Amino acid sequence: MPPIVAIAGPTAAGKSALALELCALWPGGAEIVSVDSAQVYRSMDIGTAKPDAATRARIPHHLIDILDPAQAYSAAAFARDAAPLVAAIRARGRLPILVGGTLLYFKALLDGLSELPAADTAVRARLEREAGKSGWAALHARLAQVDPETAARLHPNDAQRIQRALEIFELSGVPASAWFRVERTAPLAGALCIAVCPAQRPELHRRIEQRLRRMIEQGLVEEVQRLRARGDLRPDMPSMRAVGYRQLWRHLDGACTLAQAVEQAIAATRQYAKRQLTWLGGETRWSRIDPTEPNAVSKVLNLVRQAQAYGDLKASG
Repeated sequence: MPPIVAIAGPTAAGKSALALELCALWPGGAEIVSVDSAQVYRSMDIGTAKPDAATRARIPHHLIDILDPAQAYSAAAFARDAAPLVAAIRARGRLPILVGGTLLYFKALLDGLSELPAADTAVRARLEREAGKSGWAALHARLAQVDPETAARLHPNDAQRIQRALEIFELSGVPASAWFRVERTAPLAGALCIAVCPAQRPELHRRIEQRLRRMIEQGLVEEVQRLRARGDLRPDMPSMRAVGYRQLWRHLDGACTLAQAVEQAIAATRQYAKRQLTWLGGETRWSRIDPTEPNAVSKVLNLVRQAQAYGDLKASG
């Protein structure tokens, strides 16, 4: 059986380009499973840096364009969707490559997740109303009282996760941190984990700014405008909270100029990348690759070959 390859890293680091080169070099063929909380949504193409139609025709991609932006998705849903896809790709004798920057999704798949209480629309709506009155920082302070462990790892403005943690506590009476310590389900063992991270932080910042400005040239403002014009989407929905979309939504609401929105999106992307790097820095299973090195793809290919050889040896032993 082919090995399982996981390629993570901060936004704009070059994960997708490296994965596509690996697909072209792997002799048995490969397929990509997107690990991206925004690429799951249809009509969100430019701002999520989805691969174009020609690339997707050449190399199969999974978990892209599977939901409408009005729908919600979660790490648990991703893990349930991705695991059988990986198994099916391997059964076809092809190399499954998990690629993306949504690190919570990687954790859910690789480590498994406990069965958390299902979402409750009434509780969520009430929490949103409360946040509208007192702010998410106040709800973060409330979370710190009932679940200090979860609150400590969340930014006071991380509305989605604060809301979910409070929802879990209200529905079950058990802190979210305690739920994650119980027996977990179906971890995906044995994946080769590769973190794509430029060694120089200024290079990553340059890539982030360059990519965002290129998205604007490609029509990102018009893309957000079309989504906003639907009438059934709100800026507080998970899809519209994606970096770039929420800043441009504010611009279209008249809250700031386009230039200000672009600068805000660049700053938010840099902050997000910093959090991604911090997360990966605390994970020992990820082998780091600098995508700016001329032999980066060769290094990854050698790691995959080693994983293949180890798997063959283990199977024969």
